[in-house]
Amino acid sequence: MTALPFALNHMTTPGLPLAAFFELARSLGLSSVEIRNDLAGNAILDGTTATDVAALARRHGITIISINALQRFNEWNDARQTEADELIRYARDCGAQALVLVPVNDGSGQADGARQANLREALAALKPTLDAAGVIGLVEPLGFEICSLRSKTEAVNAIRSVGGEATFRLVHDTFHHHLAGEPATYPEMTGLVHISGVTDADVSVSDLRDSHRVLVEEGDLLDNVGQIAGLRADGYQGPLSFEPFAAEVHNLADPAGSLRASMDYIRSRI
Repeated sequence: MTALPFALNHMTTPGLPLAAFFELARSLGLSSVEIRNDLAGNAILDGTTATDVAALARRHGITIISINALQRFNEWNDARQTEADELIRYARDCGAQALVLVPVNDGSGQADGARQANLREALAALKPTLDAAGVIGLVEPLGFEICSLRSKTEAVNAIRSVGGEATFRLVHDTFHHHLAGEPATYPEMTGLVHISGVTDADVSVSDLRDSHRVLVEEGDLLDNVGQIAGLRADGYQGPLSFEPFAAEVHNLADPAGSLRASMDYIRSRI
């Protein structure tokens, strides 16, 4: 079986405190994780300092591959600048390699022309701060029809237009790639892959939401195996990070067992 570089996003088990989350990863033979800034009662929102997170990661032999995320990054304003500065500083100080950048996803900012200009403005503003901190910006197009950035091609064009090839990478999210329906993948520009599955065949693609995202298993409707195999065949060798949002995953009595089964399923088919 092929050795695949699996990782864990804290959304896999959002109820676990950070230390227990790190321990879960290590129990699965994993050393790469993504931490989040949207989990109430948990680092980062609970006030845990970046240096404390860095120390905890070192103690557990963990590499923090990203903080997830700067929301509405392509709606650039003074408040976003302040938020970005704080998150980039936190990423630097906790040892995170990257900061995920999530676009506006409420139906606004979609007008052709303005949409691309807003994206370029945000990337140009983020670039010097990210570069100074040594942190990569991971641009994550979302497949939802209301999202202001659905296209990887649009993201890549904007990155190139601001000379950001050394600063920014794409997130290929298997769920959002399926929803967006864009065949292009840009593996050479991809810095992270988020994986989650969908097994509910009664929901149309346009009605799929985060709550439908489970672990990858038999009956997966997103073709995670095909997406991963294709990216790797085209040269992507980076992490494959589990990011399920479904309550049924968050409430698992044995998350380690279910994650191990999902990893075995993917390994056996690639």
